[in-house]
Amino acid sequence: MSKGESGTFSRRAFLTAAGMFGVAALWARLRFSGVSDAHAAEHESFEINHSDSEWRSLLTPAQYDVLRREGTERPFSSPLDHEKRRGVFACAGCDLDLFSSATKFDSGTGWPSFFRPLPNAVGERKDYSLGMQRDEVHCRRCGGHLGHVFDDGPAPTGLRYCMNGVALNFKPAA
Repeated sequence: MSKGESGTFSRRAFLTAAGMFGVAALWARLRFSGVSDAHAAEHESFEINHSDSEWRSLLTPAQYDVLRREGTERPFSSPLDHEKRRGVFACAGCDLDLFSSATKFDSGTGWPSFFRPLPNAVGERKDYSLGMQRDEVHCRRCGGHLGHVFDDGPAPTGLRYCMNGVALNFKPAA
């Protein structure tokens, strides 16, 4: 290989590597940009705060995964998806009442769905974790991740609060 060919190869290798790095950086930005938004609860101030080890001891592994690590339970796995009694759905992390059974509907998605939360019950933030923008819903008191809200729900709001059942506890009406 001559010196000129070596210089061309080096330039080509550099440009190829730089292009691959750029593509990897863009992929990482799309894939993980929502992580900082989705994990913003760790940096926000909430009324109820616990250390990570305290949350682990207070919650079941499934609750911990969803509430503290923004996991998602398998669709159609929660008994709360089929809960039809009158009552209130509360945060499994701090017991704050979140949704009335009067706003629950069968969305067919496999997760408990509601068209409206109770007043001052939830907070929302942008979530880009799947390379698209979604609106993440969390408990306003402890910051626990509950699910997402979409604009394909029924009247009167047109919203679908698609919640992880494991993040909720049901309290039947007395």
